[in-house]
Order: sequence, then structure tokens, then C-alpha cells
Amino acid sequence: MKQRKWTAEEKFAIVIEGLKGQKTVSEICRDHALSQTVYYKWRDAFLEGGKMPWQGEARLAIKLLLLKISEIAKDHQKTGHTDRDIKKTEELSTTR
Repeated sequence: MKQRKWTAEEKFAIVIEGLKGQKTVSEICRDHALSQTVYYKWRDAFLEGGKMPWQGEARLAIKLLLLKISEIAKDHQKTGHTDRDIKKTEELSTTR
């Protein structure tokens, strides 16, 4: 059986439906042909961070930002500059 690819919006709507409490989780899962295990994984992910865990673009953006921060930190260590040096440079550039 081919697995269904759910969008972030679909997952969000199904989880919200369950959180409203108007139907049981069993009913919701039956209506959407979804296992309860999958529903509870989605719910837990939602409660931890909203729709973000399902949005690949957001995860990619975070990974890219972390990579850039890591590169800046490495460059910072190579130059031997301290945070105090950087702060002095920033102060000088804003006073001109």
C-alpha cells in the first residue's frame, strides 16, 4: 500500500481537530485513514513547535543559519579577535 504524503496544513488541521475534543482520536483517524500512532506523533510535534517540524523549508533555513554561525565562529577563532575587540570596532564605526 502506497503511503500518503500529508501537507503541513493537513497535519495541522487533523491535530487541531483532535485537540478540539469534539471527536475521539479513533474517529478522527478513521475519517482520515490514519493510524493513531501517527496522529499522536503529529500532535506531539505540534505541541513542541507548531507547524514548523513539518515545513522542510523552515528546517533548511535553520540548518543554513546554524552553518553560517558556525563558519563565523571559526573565522572569529582564527583571527584571534575577542568579543571586546569586535565591540570596540562596532563603537568606532558608529561614532564616525
